[in-house]
Amino acid sequence: MKMRNFLIFLLGLLGVGAFGGGGVFILSPGGEMMGMPLSIIENSPFSSFLIPGIILFTVLGVMPLVLVYALLKKPVWRLPEYFNFFNDMHWAWTFSVYVGFALVIWIQTEMIVLKMVHWSHTLYMGIALVILFVSMLPQVRMLYKK
Repeated sequence: MKMRNFLIFLLGLLGVGAFGGGGVFILSPGGEMMGMPLSIIENSPFSSFLIPGIILFTVLGVMPLVLVYALLKKPVWRLPEYFNFFNDMHWAWTFSVYVGFALVIWIQTEMIVLKMVHWSHTLYMGIALVILFVSMLPQVRMLYKK
């Protein structure tokens, strides 16, 4: 139960941060509210922070916050089951793994586009790896076995 709670905490932390950060980029696609010049994404396919903001807001913001609820309540929702590649597991567990991988991909892509590594990249890469590790622990998997 302790490890499940730790997973929920990490997903909540990630969700709140990405919800806020993505929301700011949606509201200020020019980067002004974050103090980030558009020049830092000149090597990307984006001309503003709007699309990255939407991705950050939904995939790494809203999704982890939904998972906090789902890991606690284990709701039976049909739509997420269509994307559950682990048929013996509750979809909330599976999506926790998906979010961990999504965060790894997000951070790696960000470092490539920015051509730099910031301390926050190391922090969030660590959070991603811990989310994946804790999700795979037998005591956590057992709680979400169908």
